[in-house]
Amino acid sequence: MGEEILIIISISLIIFTSPLISKVVKLPTITVEIILGALAAYFAFIVEHSILELVAQLGFLYLMFLAGLEVDLKKIINISGNLLRKSIFYNVILFSLAAIGTIYLEIGYIFIVILPLISIGLLAALKKEYGDVEWIRLAITVGLIGEIISIFALTTVTAALEFGINFDFYRTMTLFVLFLIFMVVIYKFFHNLIWWYPEIKAALMPENDHQEQDIRLSMSIFFLMIAVMMLLNLKVAFGAFIAGTFITTFFEEHNKQLPHKLEHFGFGWLVPIFFIYVGSSFELESLFEDGLVEKAFLIALSMIAIRFIASMLFVNEMGWNRFYMIGLSHSMPITLLIAVATIAYNNHSITQFYYYAFILAAIMEVLIVMVAIRILSNFIKPPEKVAK
Repeated sequence: MGEEILIIISISLIIFTSPLISKVVKLPTITVEIILGALAAYFAFIVEHSILELVAQLGFLYLMFLAGLEVDLKKIINISGNLLRKSIFYNVILFSLAAIGTIYLEIGYIFIVILPLISIGLLAALKKEYGDVEWIRLAITVGLIGEIISIFALTTVTAALEFGINFDFYRTMTLFVLFLIFMVVIYKFFHNLIWWYPEIKAALMPENDHQEQDIRLSMSIFFLMIAVMMLLNLKVAFGAFIAGTFITTFFEEHNKQLPHKLEHFGFGWLVPIFFIYVGSSFELESLFEDGLVEKAFLIALSMIAIRFIASMLFVNEMGWNRFYMIGLSHSMPITLLIAVATIAYNNHSITQFYYYAFILAAIMEVLIVMVAIRILSNFIKPPEKVAK
């Protein structure tokens, strides 16, 4: 049987059976998909293939797009000054604790960037599973600011590792800053445009839509932002995220069903392929390498611990029985962690041992945190839904 056919059959079976197995073993579906992906790769049902990698990358970008759908810029702009200050200070604490730990343990300075990374991509998956509860809403708001800081740090480190501190480095950073400024201008322009001409929304997304024009427009914006980021040689995931925020900010009130349609489309098949691929990218044989599991566990534990400490800032907002859910939900930057580890390894900043340790730590974090949230969420009752 050709490897392409075997990969298609394996992924199809995993996508179909993961929710069923999840109900039986009482584990989150994402966790099951990662484990099954690793097992499928171990038994050679899934092998390295360029098309699989491309589809998995698309799944990751769509996950970031779905994460962006959770963020309404109009609400972020109106965020209270107190919450904004706490969100920034939350990230200051993360980077400070990472720096102290890195210097004390005398490990590579790359850890100062890696340990505090925040990615809210998986928060879209958490919201899908647990609903629109209070701690997820706050985690998304705080995480958005953290992700912007993380992406800025990641862009800086990527440019430094790739180019060194030279003209190309400064050019990349300048383009990134100019892009952020440009997006603010676009937001202001479109906001004023639809305020003066509200019929534009109806023209772009008609109420009686028999051509799925809302989906077509969303996908056009999604791929357009990816193309712009590729053109500027910036982080493509950030472009996908911005595309999602654009859709929610300007069209959610006009078409309330659109986010649900896009979510069902992604979690139904595209996003699971990404998680299966993440599992398949880890070689199970490396688990027997001396000290690898212990090192990965320490990395994962360190990342969870510093977030737990930083999340104490939100005791007043969440209470002592829920504040830790903020830190836990931010302890799964699997995509950014793998991205930084890959960049650092390719630029010889870390050894293969640490590369595998970071990959395993990223998977461990998802497993540990998803199970922990599943257990702890049972003690948070009743779930607080957003008023309809």
